[in-house]
Amino acid sequence: MPHSFGLRARTRHLFSRDFRAKGPVKLSTYLKTYKVGDIVDIKANGAIHKGMPHKFYHGKTGIIYNVTKSSVGIIVNKQVGNRYIEKRVNIRVEHIKHSNCRLDFLRRVKANAAAKKEAKEKGGMCRIEDDGS
Repeated sequence: MPHSFGLRARTRHLFSRDFRAKGPVKLSTYLKTYKVGDIVDIKANGAIHKGMPHKFYHGKTGIIYNVTKSSVGIIVNKQVGNRYIEKRVNIRVEHIKHSNCRLDFLRRVKANAAAKKEAKEKGGMCRIEDDGS
């Protein structure tokens, strides 16, 4: 048989459901609210074929730019050669989840603000937490 390069080629393990997580999709998946500007992780659900992203986008993180009844539009940066292209993909909500990538940053901002306020009240200097970037 010739070498195949179909749409879902080499996705035997990529799109398979986790151990003891097979079966119908949980209702909470559909009840989550997505807003424009939210950061989401793309993780394709093999049980739902409609609105499934291409295998390249599996595991990528993007920003929502459009929300419809059962799907969302996501902006994802894709490396093509020596540059990054801003791709816009429409994916159903079964294949995405809110990202935790900003939680640590928001926690750090809150802690730094509290430290600055406390130092200002005492009249001294404060040492803020910085990740170095």
